[in-house]
Amino acid sequence: MKIACLPGDGVGAEVMREAVRAVEILLPEATTEEYLLGAVAIDACGDPLPPETLAACREADGVLMGAVGSDRYTWKDADNPEDGMFRLRKELDVYANLRPSNGSAIDLLIVRELVGGLYFGQRGTDPDGTVWDRLEYHPRQIERLVRRGFEFARKRSGQLTSVDKANVLATSRLWRGVVDDVAGDYPDVEVRHLLIDTAGMRLVEDPSEFDVLVTENTFGDILSDVAAALSGGIGVAASACIGDGPVGLFEPVHGTAPDLAGRGVANPTAMLLSVALMLRYGLDRPDEAAELERAVAAARAACPTLDAGGTATTVEFGDHVVATLRREREAAGADGQAAAPERESA
Repeated sequence: MKIACLPGDGVGAEVMREAVRAVEILLPEATTEEYLLGAVAIDACGDPLPPETLAACREADGVLMGAVGSDRYTWKDADNPEDGMFRLRKELDVYANLRPSNGSAIDLLIVRELVGGLYFGQRGTDPDGTVWDRLEYHPRQIERLVRRGFEFARKRSGQLTSVDKANVLATSRLWRGVVDDVAGDYPDVEVRHLLIDTAGMRLVEDPSEFDVLVTENTFGDILSDVAAALSGGIGVAASACIGDGPVGLFEPVHGTAPDLAGRGVANPTAMLLSVALMLRYGLDRPDEAAELERAVAAARAACPTLDAGGTATTVEFGDHVVATLRREREAAGADGQAAAPERESA
């Protein structure tokens, strides 16, 4: 088993180290290798997604990706760090972005279309100075994403909410029509349609009314951040990017946090929970995913990091996760596997 690790920029390398420690315990048969992506890749070879990184990702069983971005590069540059991330998603065709949000009053899954829509459409500037972005979807792009949503809804509560802007946008009218067509194949799933503005309002007012939501790229980007804010903030939010191929991409939602980089205080929760999503959705290892989720929850309660009102360093948080995993595995026998060696704190 091969896991490609793309630490990215800022705090990426620091939180990725804690993710690798967890992988070593939970998947002792796996090998992990790091590759460049983002600003560090531009610095090293002038390409935010070097060919060797893409090749390694294609050959991996799973890809863990940290945050990318740097204030040394902007959207005005010919290449910027985020271009590497977008290109990687497109190349792997991981069209379904899974964004779970869990908290005291929220337990939902947003299934967001990830490789189409405004973010991947043509854009340009006319001679008169008019700037435009093209929003387009083919029915097949919508259908494959929507079917994912129905499958998840069938396994959860049997309720699916489709979010669009069908009162204004032609693409949303197509979206709604495809959802209605696909619904015929899932008579056990209750479907409702909501406009994006209504969905946003209701999500804030009462998130408990939602379970699985499906929506297009831009709407999903916005709604998933709102849901993350309701369940602890984007600093602890994880995501999975999957498609029909064998390789998924798993990444935290937070940014590179340049103000925290190098200080050893970044919260690795989102990166660790992204490992759990890889175990559950990418490698079909739900038991190990649950192990890690329990260990992260224990660490958040016992040794919160700076952003959560505590004093724990990144490594101390990771140490608690590692210790919990080892105790649980030793108590259960852990299939006779030897524990991964302890890494010394810096």
